[in-house]
This record gives sequence, structure tokens and C-alpha cells, in this order.
Amino acid sequence: MELPSLVLLLFLLCCRLLFSGPVNAEMVSFYVTNKCSFPIWPATASNAGLPIVADGGFYLPSGGIQKIHAPFTWSGRIWARTDCNFSSSSKPACQTGDCDGRLKCNGVIGLPPVTLVQVALQQDKSKPSFYDVSLVDGYNLPVSVSTKATSPSCSIDGCTNNIKRMCPSELQVTGKGGEVVACKSACLAFNLDVFCCRNAYGSPEKCKPNMYSKMFKKACPDYYSYAYDSPPPLVSCSSNEYVITFCPSKWGDHAIM
Repeated sequence: MELPSLVLLLFLLCCRLLFSGPVNAEMVSFYVTNKCSFPIWPATASNAGLPIVADGGFYLPSGGIQKIHAPFTWSGRIWARTDCNFSSSSKPACQTGDCDGRLKCNGVIGLPPVTLVQVALQQDKSKPSFYDVSLVDGYNLPVSVSTKATSPSCSIDGCTNNIKRMCPSELQVTGKGGEVVACKSACLAFNLDVFCCRNAYGSPEKCKPNMYSKMFKKACPDYYSYAYDSPPPLVSCSSNEYVITFCPSKWGDHAIM
């Protein structure tokens, strides 16, 4: 390349950087942390029309932290997959939370039962964003959510009880060795309107807590236990940095398996 052309190219590049503003100026960060005693494969699924975050999924070793970015208008869900093997052609590739056998979910929602972190970031930064942890699709791992500058009012507890240990047999999902790896919701297990809050039961007045949702609620009060859980365990806080921790530190290794 001739010198004048090179100088012009550098000038144009500098102008672009000058007027485009700082990188990630309109981005929010999520610090995804794995405090489980085993590796996990966190995954993301964006709501319709929104960009894929963190390629839709990634590997995270025990003790690992991965910082991922999302647009400040993003909304979607984040969950963790367990016991994955992407080296074979068999599907599903993960024991829980699988997304069509892929490492990068690319918009495919994880196969329930799975503990879901649901996020709705506000476009207007003067308004709070919303997030919650849902067991409406069942449970596979405990998770806590907070802002980076942790405030009690902006935190969702990691849940001290292991639902897999107390899961009734009719809701259990077992692994290859017969161990309980996840717990279904009543809706997922029985597919009945009364448990799924649909049709004739599609209102808070008609769809009441059942024995299974009450078990979830007693074990994890800060999580959504079923569709019309009340009062809604929804947190509203504005921040540029959030922390999502799977298997929070209050859990001993023995409690996770």
C-alpha cells in the first residue's frame, strides 16, 4: 500500500473511533459465576427480535466467571446446562437444560425442567429493569441474582434448600446412574390445565397454589413457584452490571449433587 493511501486509511479509522463513541457504551454486563463443584454450560435465549447474547451458550468450569454483554434494551432468559458432551452426535447433548444438542443455543430455548433467570432491561435508564428466577418450568440448579454493587433490595436469594433432594418421585428426572438431576413442575409433569393455569384456570382467581408449587415456594421463597405466584417475586433495579451465580457459596458441594 502506498504511503498516501495508508495515511488516509489511518485518518478515516481515527475519525470513526472519534465519532462512534466508546465501545459498549450502551451495553449491560452480566458476570456469570459457577460455584458448583462441577462444570456447567450457561446458555441464553433472547426474546423475539433481539440479538443473541454470548453466542447463545458457553462452557464454564467450576469456580469460573464469564463476563458477557447485552444491549441495554435486552430481554430474555439465562440458565445453566449440566453434564454436557458435545463430542458425540447423540441428542440431547446435556443431561439438563439442553438446547437441541448445541453448544451455542442460537435462540433455542433450553429443554425443561430448568431453573430460569428471566431479565427485562429497560430502554429508559431512569426506569428500573426487572429480573426474577422462575421454577415454572422446573428446577435443575440453584441460582442467585444481584447487581454488582450488591444491595439487599436488588438481590434474589440463592435458595438454601436443594429441591432435587425433596422432589416427589412423580416429578423427578433421573440421570444415567439413577440420581435425581432435576425436578419437573406439576404443569410439565402432568400437562393439566389446573396445574398449567390455562383455559378455565387461566386467571389468578381460578389457578391457585397446588401442593407442588407450595413445596417449591417453601423451599425457595424468592423464586417464582407457578404462573400466578403471589406476591410476584420480581426484582426491579437499574444497573449496568449484574451478577448471576449458579450454586451460590452458601451451598456445600454435597448439597448440589
